[in-house]
Amino acid sequence: MTDIKREIASVFEEIAQGIETGTFGKSVKIAVAGMGSEHGEENVMAACLEAARDGIEVIYIGTLEAEGIETVFADCADDCLGEMENLLNSGKADAAVAMHYPFPIGVATVGRVVAPATGRKYFVATTTGTAATDRVEAMVKGAIAGIATAKAYGVENPTVAILNLDGARQTEMILKKLSDNGYPITAASSKRADGGAVVRGNDVLLGSQDVLVTDSLTGNVLVKMLSSFSSGGTYETVGEGYGPGVGEGMSGIVHIISRASGSSLIAGAIRYAAAMAKGDLVSVYKNEMDLAKKAGLNEIIEERKAKSAKQEPAEEIKAPPAEVVTYEISGIEVLDLEDAVQVLWRENIYAQSGMGCTGPVVMVSEANSERSLEILRKAGYVSED
Repeated sequence: MTDIKREIASVFEEIAQGIETGTFGKSVKIAVAGMGSEHGEENVMAACLEAARDGIEVIYIGTLEAEGIETVFADCADDCLGEMENLLNSGKADAAVAMHYPFPIGVATVGRVVAPATGRKYFVATTTGTAATDRVEAMVKGAIAGIATAKAYGVENPTVAILNLDGARQTEMILKKLSDNGYPITAASSKRADGGAVVRGNDVLLGSQDVLVTDSLTGNVLVKMLSSFSSGGTYETVGEGYGPGVGEGMSGIVHIISRASGSSLIAGAIRYAAAMAKGDLVSVYKNEMDLAKKAGLNEIIEERKAKSAKQEPAEEIKAPPAEVVTYEISGIEVLDLEDAVQVLWRENIYAQSGMGCTGPVVMVSEANSERSLEILRKAGYVSED
């Protein structure tokens, strides 16, 4: 048979399979570890059967069997993990879903949740694991992982927002530098009146973004709350779990779910894992990281680390004479707040630290507002825009 005939035969076979299953495109096999669920193996198998009806080939790892589902026997969590890795390493499975996996440092998961106010689905980067030991670096790399995951899922130009927590402003500044240097990032905007890419809890509920960047512990809490708020917390019903591990140390696609996951969520996680296999997440992420590095990712991170490590000035800086301060300068990290105040004091500008409705602020007089902004921008405490 010629190559052309083989290709034609393959196309017809794919069409026939699509007609039979109701799905079209490359078939993928997803390994699902069934041991460890707080709701029993039957709960996991029910999810496998639901996903199989969508044309996904499921390999169940555990003690149960069902028609249309291939079972690999394992009667404990450790054996499940071993069998899962064997299936992935041998190529018998394209991706896997598990309730636990020991990701190396540098790999963190990107979850997918449903905004309860709008029903919109979006990605949370990150939700388990550690993208880096430095908080801001981890959030920056989490943003890149979130963009890659969204693109692998089929979102061509995902919008990115950063949750308003420690490290958010530094993360925003680094992402803006990458964007200015040629790495394509589309900023989302908060639905609140003041807008901006640094968003608040309202936007978590509204789904104002395609990718929400946060630290992995906060992301983990968000996934748990959004997935189980209607069940009282014992049974996770909505969303698609903590997602696949993404990072430069990633080997294959392993998707994590909670032990409290219900069958509907697990079925969603299987579909999510299948989408990542079809979308070639590993290659998409590598391409995104290559683009980010060309835009100076490593150099920008090292520059920030060097600045953070600088020693405090030996001399004591005294506050200038007090004056009425009504102008708020936002966008400063809470850990940098007092340093920013002293930078202004050194320039003989009276300033106070405070907490506004959007987070930490430095307060100065209206007369000193423009000069203070210029000084803090040059010092790297406030973004250029």
